[in-house]
Amino acid sequence: MAFNPQFARLGEILVHVGYASNDQVKEALIKQNNFGLKIGETLLKLGYITEQQLLEALKMQLEIDIVDERELLDLDESVVALIPEPFAVENRVIAIRNNPDSITVAITDPDNIEILDSLKKIVNKRINTLLIGDSVLTDTLERYYKSIRTTSQVEDAVGGLDFVAVDEDENEISIGSSKEADAPVVKLVNLIITEAIKSNTTDIHIEPLSNKTRVRFRIDGVLREVMNPPLAMHPGIVSIIKVMSKLNIAERRLPQDGHISLRTSLKAVDVRVSITPTVTGEKVVMRLLDKGDFGFTLNTLGLDGENLEMFKHWIKRPYGIILVSGPTGSGKSTSLHAALKTIQDIETNIITVEDPVEYRLDGITQIEVKEKIGLTFGTAIRSVLRQDPDVVLIGEIRDQETADIAIKFSLTGHLVFSTLHANDAPSTITRMIDIGVAPYLVGSSLNLVMAQRLVRKVCPHCAASYTPTDEELRDAGISKEEAATIDFKKGVGCVHCENTGYAGRTAIFEMLEITPEIRQLIFEGANQDKIREAALRNKMQTLNASAIKKMKDGITSIQEVIKFTINE
Repeated sequence: MAFNPQFARLGEILVHVGYASNDQVKEALIKQNNFGLKIGETLLKLGYITEQQLLEALKMQLEIDIVDERELLDLDESVVALIPEPFAVENRVIAIRNNPDSITVAITDPDNIEILDSLKKIVNKRINTLLIGDSVLTDTLERYYKSIRTTSQVEDAVGGLDFVAVDEDENEISIGSSKEADAPVVKLVNLIITEAIKSNTTDIHIEPLSNKTRVRFRIDGVLREVMNPPLAMHPGIVSIIKVMSKLNIAERRLPQDGHISLRTSLKAVDVRVSITPTVTGEKVVMRLLDKGDFGFTLNTLGLDGENLEMFKHWIKRPYGIILVSGPTGSGKSTSLHAALKTIQDIETNIITVEDPVEYRLDGITQIEVKEKIGLTFGTAIRSVLRQDPDVVLIGEIRDQETADIAIKFSLTGHLVFSTLHANDAPSTITRMIDIGVAPYLVGSSLNLVMAQRLVRKVCPHCAASYTPTDEELRDAGISKEEAATIDFKKGVGCVHCENTGYAGRTAIFEMLEITPEIRQLIFEGANQDKIREAALRNKMQTLNASAIKKMKDGITSIQEVIKFTINE
């Protein structure tokens, strides 16, 4: 007798097509009551089948097509909005097409008559259904309903503040004192900040253009435009942010810097605010710093192989300086805090001096610089010596005074971590000398210099093989012969990565160990080219080589290699 999936149970279908075994289905039948899930969801939770296999089995059983994920990339927001967001999220459904007498929805449970009846009453039309996987639906719902919430009619879509601004004593700051803090503008500021926090934004840019305000979020190191409020709302937005930052509302001609501490239902966030006048009005840039638990380790940073072993070796030395260099936002502080977390123990007194304290580490003494009250880097660092430290982290070496103190610490038996702005590891050494530190002091104190950058990772959900152009190969420093042995990857764009092709970032590193040869070159005042030549002879892996290795492993793309490194 022929197998008819329409009259079979889902478990039988999965076994029939070879997606699951009889034993796996029996185990799932026993455990499904404990999980409170259906048989297919239970097999998925146990890891016996994939989401796509579950969808294909349901398609056979219910004779309902699976939604084309390419269609999900360009839905009409007015169609999506036909279903209220709370209903869509709770019942795992999204509207994708609006026809004259019906709507087509993608739903995870098309067999649920109760949901379909409720939908029919909401839209007053007949319902056509397509199957959709739960993870794809989650990303699609978040993408479209977030965009719906961020339209020019946002004041009607959200209400009340989802965060509380507090001062240094944890007292709530009222924003009602601003004359321009009317309801629509308050709600708009609320929306901008809460959406930024939800999307793991590092920086918010709010800038006036000739006919509108542009709001951009920096996500994974790249700015994305998220909304365009009316230009008439811009002064009110700036005023509210100034009130929360305790800045002068009346001053619109000079730059101002401020700080906001926020408490939200998601997490506590520190916000560094910079407001500067431009020819079209005041531009606001807000840097968001997560005050939650620090979750990075050396392994999750992107360090691997010999670089990881070298870094671990030097951070466990009793004295000397370890410098991390790179531009703003390249992950320098993250790497150093991960190092502190690695060496932290009950026998070691670790003290940091930072501006600002970006990550809170339990069990480590952290001092935040406050220039306004006279607590400068120099003042704070000098006081640290009286606190009996074993390890000191200096947030940044920005002048000769800070550099001199760091070197004195290292030469008196302390391990010192710090950062410096430089393009690569060899130029970090010459930058120290340019600041005004004598070459013999630099050579005597330095143990390790690490340059780093952050590159975006190819989205695993839409990664596809890619053939680079001759120009891309040339810019990356890859020969055609070598290229023939590499499986290049590039994200084509999907709902998981908001059609960018990238999801998350990883670091690339250039590790320069101060060997006797390098130390001698520093003593002699050699330039960075000679130091680089010696380091390469000692098999230093350059930033470009590090990026190419990650590209060969399928982690990043050739476009990121070209963007963030220079082919030597």
